[in-house]
Amino acid sequence: MADHITIRPSDGTWVVRAGGAVLAETAQALELRVGEYPAVVYVPREDVAMALFERSATRTTCPYKGEASYYSFVGKSATVKDAAWSYETPKDGVSSIAGHLAFYTNKVTLERV
Repeated sequence: MADHITIRPSDGTWVVRAGGAVLAETAQALELRVGEYPAVVYVPREDVAMALFERSATRTTCPYKGEASYYSFVGKSATVKDAAWSYETPKDGVSSIAGHLAFYTNKVTLERV
């Protein structure tokens, strides 16, 4: 893993909401921090209502984490394109984020409760 990336268990319970729906709730989140940037919360997939998401065609690549796949939230009244991403086969050193989703906080509400 790159020296500037840290991953640690997050304290508390995290809830993700959009369009009036609870998309995820977990006490098993991970916080990934890259350098001095704010931490990104990664939620285990088993704690995400995956039935509310569709995989999109969007892909990005990080030199340290690998290829990210994106997911859009599909609600009754709206779709939020690329609301979440996941490194499904992350690079060595960040393998603990496999099986987790991270969420764009400008597209959904992510809060510690």
